[in-house]
Amino acid sequence: MGDLNEILTHLQGELGPLATAPMELEGGITNRNFRVTFGGGEYVLRLPGRDTELLGIDRRAERIASEAAAALGIAPEVAATYDDCLVTRFLVGRALQAREPAEHVEEIARALRRFHDSPTRIPSSFSVPELLARYADIVHERGGTLPDAYAQARGAAERIGAALPCTRPRPCHNDLLAANFIRAEHDGRVLIVDWEYAGMGDARFDLGNLSVNNHFDAATDERLLSAYHGRSPSPGEHAALALMRVLSDAREGAWGVVQRHVSELAFDFDGYAREHFARMSATVARPEFERWLAAAGAERTEEHDGQAA
Repeated sequence: MGDLNEILTHLQGELGPLATAPMELEGGITNRNFRVTFGGGEYVLRLPGRDTELLGIDRRAERIASEAAAALGIAPEVAATYDDCLVTRFLVGRALQAREPAEHVEEIARALRRFHDSPTRIPSSFSVPELLARYADIVHERGGTLPDAYAQARGAAERIGAALPCTRPRPCHNDLLAANFIRAEHDGRVLIVDWEYAGMGDARFDLGNLSVNNHFDAATDERLLSAYHGRSPSPGEHAALALMRVLSDAREGAWGVVQRHVSELAFDFDGYAREHFARMSATVARPEFERWLAAAGAERTEEHDGQAA
């Protein structure tokens, strides 16, 4: 990928003359983002970090997911692409802060359901067990060692995958941190940004990822599932959400481990990994974990028996 000046020169041919110097935006622990004005319009230009393909990121998949989400009205418009760079319309608003997504959980749930149910076909897949295996290989190839919690994460991911097999992959976001939600100033809508981990996967992972990353309590989880399904959730759906919260922490912890060996950004990836692995370990040690696995498996058996009948 070329340098920033080369990218800006190219984009002027599509978006108009550069009106202001690019202003780097705060936030982000994978890429660099700039606010830029071309031809009277304001945009966000994303420059990928180093070796982000090792994290499971597919920039073509990101573009397709971003365009599909924008067409559904749940993401900013994609204005241009160049090489691996993505340019979206700048949205006047602000990123949600920690715990704020709970205030908008019904709106977010309905937006995710629309994306999951859309005919979008993203040219990449998302599987946490496969991702953890790939991340471990990268760390070993770079001479690193895995923390003790990594083996537990892989074991938990395999057990959850066995209890909750993904029989119908759907287009998913897979990275629902608070900072990836923008509340538009003009109409108050909450839009979803940063689709770089998008792939065909288990829609239930998006729900668990959203819940655990934004510190949802039991009442908020109930609101999430009710809004997503349009009805009161079943015990099996509650169990699946709880298990996907664990799977999300396994993924986030492993992500922090591999980023320690890949990223050039100044961020405490070791601390990030420890935080998520600690929460995962504490949850797996609870007796409820075994009950969730049993409940998820029981509901799957009932669904199969009902279809066979």
